[in-house]
Amino acid sequence: MALCLSLLSAVPAFCGQQLSAYLPKVQPSELFAGADRFGAIQGEPPIAPVLRGNDIVGYAYLNSDFTASTGYSGKPIHIIVGIDPTGVVRGIKLVDHKEPIVLIGIPQAKVVSALNSIIGKDLGRVAAGQDRPPQVDIVSGATVTVLVMGDSVVRSAVKLIRSHRLDGSAAQSAARNVVETRKVDEAKSGTRNWQTLIGDGSVRSLRLTVGEVSQAFLTAKQPEAAAHSEDPTPENRFIDLFVAPVSVPAIGRSLLGDTGFQRLRGRLKPGQSALIVAGDGAYSFKGSGYVRGGIFDRIELLQDSQGLRFHDRDHTRIPSLAAEGAPRLREIALFVVPSDFPFDVTAPFELQLLVQRSARGRDKAVLPYNLGYTLPDGYVSIERAPQPSVPVAAPTDRPSAAAEDDGADQALWISIWQMNRGSIAITIGALLVLTAIFFFQDWMVQRPKFFAWVRNVYLLFTLVWFGWYANAQLSVVNVLTFANSLVTGFSWEFFLAAPLVFILWASVAAGLLFWGRGPFCGWLCPFGALQELTNAVAKKLKAPQVRLPWGLHERLWPVKYIIFLGLFGLSFYSMALAETASEVEPFKTVIILKFARQWPFLLFATVLLGAGLFIERFYCRYLCPLGAALAIPGRIRMFEWLKRWPECGSPCQRCAKECPVQAIHPEGTINVNECIYCMHCQELYQDDQRCPHMIQVRLKREKFMALSTPTSRGEKPEKRPKVEVTYKGTPIKNPNALPDQPA
Repeated sequence: MALCLSLLSAVPAFCGQQLSAYLPKVQPSELFAGADRFGAIQGEPPIAPVLRGNDIVGYAYLNSDFTASTGYSGKPIHIIVGIDPTGVVRGIKLVDHKEPIVLIGIPQAKVVSALNSIIGKDLGRVAAGQDRPPQVDIVSGATVTVLVMGDSVVRSAVKLIRSHRLDGSAAQSAARNVVETRKVDEAKSGTRNWQTLIGDGSVRSLRLTVGEVSQAFLTAKQPEAAAHSEDPTPENRFIDLFVAPVSVPAIGRSLLGDTGFQRLRGRLKPGQSALIVAGDGAYSFKGSGYVRGGIFDRIELLQDSQGLRFHDRDHTRIPSLAAEGAPRLREIALFVVPSDFPFDVTAPFELQLLVQRSARGRDKAVLPYNLGYTLPDGYVSIERAPQPSVPVAAPTDRPSAAAEDDGADQALWISIWQMNRGSIAITIGALLVLTAIFFFQDWMVQRPKFFAWVRNVYLLFTLVWFGWYANAQLSVVNVLTFANSLVTGFSWEFFLAAPLVFILWASVAAGLLFWGRGPFCGWLCPFGALQELTNAVAKKLKAPQVRLPWGLHERLWPVKYIIFLGLFGLSFYSMALAETASEVEPFKTVIILKFARQWPFLLFATVLLGAGLFIERFYCRYLCPLGAALAIPGRIRMFEWLKRWPECGSPCQRCAKECPVQAIHPEGTINVNECIYCMHCQELYQDDQRCPHMIQVRLKREKFMALSTPTSRGEKPEKRPKVEVTYKGTPIKNPNALPDQPA
């Protein structure tokens, strides 16, 4: 007990020393140009002044001292951040992490460079609610790691700024004596022509040429995107984008006409706003995403560090603008701002246009362009009222609880789930389809050709969607991380940070109760799907198939359990070493990084896939530690879905010989630890042309039907062969008489 208390009391002291432990790994000039030394560490959480000569140019701090920075590995990602007194981030240095995808796989420099969008950003405006948090660039294959890093840097900086510990970042003056309330002046309702609306700022515009956008992609170091221009002539129009609040009476009547404006007013709730967004040129601000998923993914409404993407239910297509002199525009959309979004039309807001172009492969490069809007004063009425004086709290060394609970501090995993709503819906739909396949398996296996088509299509979907597109390949690293988190401190946040992986693990856990490990290994594992599909192609090309003797096969399948137990034990000694050793899984090379790795990893993965061409699912059978990890809890399954006949195994051996992974013992029992639930044995179980038991049933049925079927009138009865009765080889004319009696 005393030892536990002493360890607990040591935790804060240890945490407070983290900055001093990591600061020697950073040069001051890496955070601030020309800086030459660090000052004494001060405060709690600790920060260190960064000096150029005798002048303080900013401060250095450790992100994990201020906010959670738990990555995909379940361990904190430690980043030293340099921030100047005005709240602008000047430098970032990754000093320690345990992320497996970065340890072996994606270059660390590529992951760190994704955070460059934060450098130079004024996070003081974010802390004040005037800007949205900057978005980091996404690195394919390391999405969670990059999002966690960017989120922790922004949150920690905002927390530090709000603590008023930076020079020049103190709160603005105390409460003023007079408060101004801005409202839309409903009395001003006259109409204006297009030139007047443009001239006085009632309608704001953003105009870009194709060349300007291509040059911006080049500046952003995206040459592939710059080369994929929408028009070969750089001077041609890329987009003319216009925005105006048509819930303001004078603007609405001018652009929609009296009838259109009255119709709009009938739809709006009190205080609700509506915007006109119009565009013309080579680029569409609508895109096609809203047709597929019901959301406009190329534009976003921004105000007070909050964003709104419009849905199709918010949208009405407008054929033309009613204002005199208005141009004919290709796209005109009326968007009603949902009432649950806190939007103030009298306050400044922005419409962000996301310009998307194809880059490498299926990757896309994205550039944001912000079109700012402030409602002209002529449409606004201002009410002034005295404000009661409120004592201003003195600055403290720690952020206030109110600041921590601000809307800007929304949990990262919630943002990630919101960003991936479409992928989540597809994943859940795919799992429901698989559940239906299992529950109606008896009906499906009676139709072997249809079932084979369903299985191959599902395996192809698993490989392409779950694997190469969504990177939702489960790994033994997930198991090791989960086990270690139970010992070192469990938190749902970093498990929830990868929504597709979390949903798949939840489905695997449920599947273990019903079917064991088969649903994942046989249907949901992208690498397993790749092995089975490539083996099917090899069979079509007449590649010889090797079937190991049962005795050798039985001694090889425990190898994967030995590998898993070795990794499991190693993880408690060093998680970093265990993650390195888990490269026995080729998943990262083949699925996550799509073969973009060094030659030793490529050679290892190629050898495994090559072996699978001749021994179906070679890796799954003998080497996969994840399969071994799932087989252990799979023993608790509560139902037996795979049916057997009494003759299975004795004398019939057909299922055992045809099982693609040799999961059926010669005695006829199915080893659920090795079964991938391909259901080939269930096809045989139902087949009255191949299963000996079903053949006997069919023959008896046919004989019974033949004997019991009456002949129709006028139809000659079937001629049956004459039966001759003999006794000791001598024919008997009267079978009813004894042999020694006269006939």
